[in-house]
Amino acid sequence: MRNDFNERVEKAVKSIRKITGATPKIGLILGSGLSEISEKLEGVEIPYSEIDGFPEPSVAGHKGIMKIGDDTVTLAGRFHFYEGWTMDEVVLPTALLHGLGVETIIVTNAAGAVNKSFSPGNIVLLKDHINLMGTNPLIGPNNDEMGVRFPDMSKPYTPELREMVKEIAKETLSNPANLKEGVYAAFTGPSYETPAEIKMARIIGADMVGMSTVPEVVVANWLGLKVIGLSCATNMAAGILDQPLNHAEVVETGRKVQNDMVNLIMGIVQKLNN
Repeated sequence: MRNDFNERVEKAVKSIRKITGATPKIGLILGSGLSEISEKLEGVEIPYSEIDGFPEPSVAGHKGIMKIGDDTVTLAGRFHFYEGWTMDEVVLPTALLHGLGVETIIVTNAAGAVNKSFSPGNIVLLKDHINLMGTNPLIGPNNDEMGVRFPDMSKPYTPELREMVKEIAKETLSNPANLKEGVYAAFTGPSYETPAEIKMARIIGADMVGMSTVPEVVVANWLGLKVIGLSCATNMAAGILDQPLNHAEVVETGRKVQNDMVNLIMGIVQKLNN
């Protein structure tokens, strides 16, 4: 991270504080096709353009709007490394959530299924991840006021919260069997993975592949946040089915599973608030 990262976070927090003093404890980072989840939650909408130092998403399915209320703050749209942003910019939203008082983050994404027992439309509760991005958001000078130099990553996705989500899924999903559990592998993108890369990912233990989430989760652990990770399996990864991959289909599948994802997340939010 650059030396001025903490200052950038403070400036972003101050720009939010000019609009609202809300201090929600739950933060949500929403992936492709899942932005409309924020409409189900109460709060004030703030375009990213009004947040000091924030870039604006350039990917279809990412709105670029924060919605902050007393209980939750959602970020509808994220910044991807493949868009050309620095890692500081990719993880700035995560640090902003922490700066606003968030204690638990729910990170969602659209991803390709590597595990052949998964199907498009499944929701996958993340239990671990593999960083294949060739970089780490904590490279550079460490800000000791924010986190330790060498953060522990043995439990990147909070175990007790994963158990809670499994129980909530039994009551909120149209078919509880649609909730799977797995390991997410992050590539840089923006090209989809080759069949050989997918084969490699499967061999080393991945169930899902995508182009996000890992940097945010690394920084969340560095900051001491609790983490829930949810992937929407929008397609089978390259080489598993004899058909090309298409981002429009990724977004569309995300929309189709949105009711289940909304119900699950609302159940999680309600449980955390209680």
